[in-house]
Amino acid sequence: MTTVPPHGAKVVIVTGASHGIGAGVAMCFRRAGYAVVVNSRSIAQTDDHDLLAVQGDISEPATAQLVVDEALDRFGRIDTLINNAGLYMSKRFTEYTPGDFAAMLSVNLAGFFHITQRVIRQFIVQRRGHVVNITTSLVDHARSSTPSALTSLTKGGVDGVTRSLAIEYAAAGIRVNAVAPGVVKTPERDPASYRAMAHSHPLGRVAEIEDIVEGILYLERASFVTGETLRIDGGQAAGH
Repeated sequence: MTTVPPHGAKVVIVTGASHGIGAGVAMCFRRAGYAVVVNSRSIAQTDDHDLLAVQGDISEPATAQLVVDEALDRFGRIDTLINNAGLYMSKRFTEYTPGDFAAMLSVNLAGFFHITQRVIRQFIVQRRGHVVNITTSLVDHARSSTPSALTSLTKGGVDGVTRSLAIEYAAAGIRVNAVAPGVVKTPERDPASYRAMAHSHPLGRVAEIEDIVEGILYLERASFVTGETLRIDGGQAAGH
């Protein structure tokens, strides 16, 4: 049964929201008064009626459709999509396996494609909407110490399609932007590695999850910004 979000609140979908950046984004949007729909392969419901969890592999078309259907059934609208789900794998190019290639394409490209296509269809009906794609600073700032060809191949594609979709749907009132983080402190990383990683950022530290969230919120509120990739990388792209 459809319920109206409190006080006309906007509705955001966040993929890859069980931990790290995705979880931080979901919590921040909820604190900002949004109704939030979160997705990952393993994510639990809460007692918050305005925080809806939809489990499933976002690379599967059926999961993407379920996320959109559940969002519309609960809240009746979708205002923003945060494409955060992604897979990172650092290997020498010649060491990637066919399984690695398939996995990266599945999560980073198919996952983006299925949910974004369905959400934009809804945005066209509404005549408004905003997509934010989470990419990586490695697209513009490759490092020999961190070989990441498949990450650049897939997330670079998402970075490029950000501008393509922004122009294709600008007249329909739809904005599409991207955020390219540098190294971010997340529960998956070894805290002991941060000191060495900090040297790759001219600002001399690695990013906190809140740094990335603030950038996403800026894009969300900047109604005249579309087709942009916001680099939240401590100066990497500019300084090297």
